[in-house]
Amino acid sequence: MWHWQSRISPGGTTNCRNGRWNSGGIFEAANLDEQLGEIEARISAPDFWGNQAEAQRVMQRRRRIEEDRALLESLRRRTDDIGVMIEWSAAGEDVVADLARALDGLQQEVDAAETKKMLSGEHDRANAIVTIHPGAGGTESQDWAEMLLRMYLKWSERRGLRREIIDYQPGDEAGLKSVTLTLTGDYAYGLMSAEAGVHRLVRISPFDQAARRHTSFASVFVWPELPEDLDFEIEDKDLRVDTYRSSGAGGQHVNVTDSAIRLTHLPTGIVVSCQNERSQHKNRASAMKVLKARLYDLKVKENQSKLEQIAGAKKEIGFGSQIRSYVLQPYQMIKDHRTKMEVGDIHRVLDGDLDPFIKTYLLKKAAGTLGAPAPADDE
Repeated sequence: MWHWQSRISPGGTTNCRNGRWNSGGIFEAANLDEQLGEIEARISAPDFWGNQAEAQRVMQRRRRIEEDRALLESLRRRTDDIGVMIEWSAAGEDVVADLARALDGLQQEVDAAETKKMLSGEHDRANAIVTIHPGAGGTESQDWAEMLLRMYLKWSERRGLRREIIDYQPGDEAGLKSVTLTLTGDYAYGLMSAEAGVHRLVRISPFDQAARRHTSFASVFVWPELPEDLDFEIEDKDLRVDTYRSSGAGGQHVNVTDSAIRLTHLPTGIVVSCQNERSQHKNRASAMKVLKARLYDLKVKENQSKLEQIAGAKKEIGFGSQIRSYVLQPYQMIKDHRTKMEVGDIHRVLDGDLDPFIKTYLLKKAAGTLGAPAPADDE
């Protein structure tokens, strides 16, 4: 039997958590109206469009505030509807099924709102560039990297993100040696950044005739796709450009072309490839996006390292540490070592149900309670 308990305040606020609702902590209508008024005043200024880059940022800010206001209005409507159904129930009407659906819808919308409000970083709303590399271990690790790619493609499909694989290097016997893809849509980077790190798989190897248990590792790297107006130039003298014939898996992964591009940034040694387009020009443009994102990320990390040295801070994550373990044998369990979250239904997660892991990570990150990843040899 389904049970409900009313916790609706007279003011109509809502926040569905453990049966309690209160949206005041998510948005405040008066504050949003005030911010929107200030932005509208800036937009109406005669010289507003004089600085195109700044104008675009202001317009994006206006769109986000309007989205927040629309969300707040939707939450209020849902709360009012639930209040009416509670009154009907008290009067003897049979509205239990309708009320259950309304509460579920409210819960989903509040969850989405909470996740969105935690994604307030500079690039959180940007598209994501994702690269997956297998660790040592040959075919076993390469197959694990392919499984991770499938998991993220399934997850991004659930989230309504557009996926495009721009470089795919197949494994020798199975799986992949490297893959780079872009995920396009609001908050793609902010959400996907929760997956960056080393992923560990424990299973009976399908490639081992003795049916022994193997441990495999694969690394996931995530960068934001940088806006076109970002002042970040790469000099031609720092680049080596190679063209080659695509030799990927074809079909769902890449088109076989004669126009694949490999960019090598000589000062850093960073290498980026793109082979999904038949046009060399388009492949180069895609590769440059990835290279700029990686160089920008490197610059940010170098600056952060300098600040940590000045402050005497210690890095939380050591090289080679794992953020999550996927154990298929001798028992079935997926554990995130940063949040301590555990899930027993491994197939559901591998089929793309990553949102619980991502939300828990974002909540703990916002609260400053993230744990350190586990050492690579942790069992």
